[in-house]
Amino acid sequence: MDLGLQGRVALVAGASKGLGYAIAKMLAEEGAKVAITSRDEARIEAAAKTIGATGFAHDSQNLEGIPVLVHEVEHFLGPVEILVTNTGGPPGNPDALSFPREQWQTAYESLVLSPMAFVEAVAPGMRHRHWGRIVNVVSTAVREPIPTLMLSNTHRSATLAAFKTLARQFAPDGITVNSVLPGRIATDRLYDLYGSREAADGVARTDIPAGRLGSPEEFAAAATFLCSQQASYITGVGLVVDGGMMHSI
Repeated sequence: MDLGLQGRVALVAGASKGLGYAIAKMLAEEGAKVAITSRDEARIEAAAKTIGATGFAHDSQNLEGIPVLVHEVEHFLGPVEILVTNTGGPPGNPDALSFPREQWQTAYESLVLSPMAFVEAVAPGMRHRHWGRIVNVVSTAVREPIPTLMLSNTHRSATLAAFKTLARQFAPDGITVNSVLPGRIATDRLYDLYGSREAADGVARTDIPAGRLGSPEEFAAAATFLCSQQASYITGVGLVVDGGMMHSI
């Protein structure tokens, strides 16, 4: 299937590795002109070279720098037509009341304010051109909270609600706004949460109906479709990619 992405300009945040990298790679394979960001300049340049993207060093919590970043991307590649917001998760703790105010504030800036700042920077151009795709990488924790991830549960849920609100507002302008909810996908972050890859694989065999972890490529395929021309009538959704793990309807 031709996804209609040839020549489209895509900006993928947090894409030096993991889910962001997988999405950026697939968008590039579909012919999009892809800009990727990460706070680590060396790592983002290496990732960009590998997948044929353009790398930009940027810390997603530098909210004031986001309009500047978008301006630079558009100077080099053209107007941003596809935005994928993606940030790493805050620290976990089995005690939900253990997090100091500073960690709450940092998580709020990273998981709520940063995606919104990206949207604010690209939305006017998308509305003017009457075409755009905005996708946020969230977590199944917004539907079924994970006991150890109080900060992620709380703030990612806020962003899910924000994107649902934006979807209704932007729909008349030809812009879709969606969220993708990964379950247990085989990334370094997941391995860190479980202590090792072996431990994560072991839990997957018993907890996930599919009997295994999902691959970053499987997740990226879902996100990339939401960026496509064919997905023009899909907006405001929270698409779960989890091998059947969630119990809720």
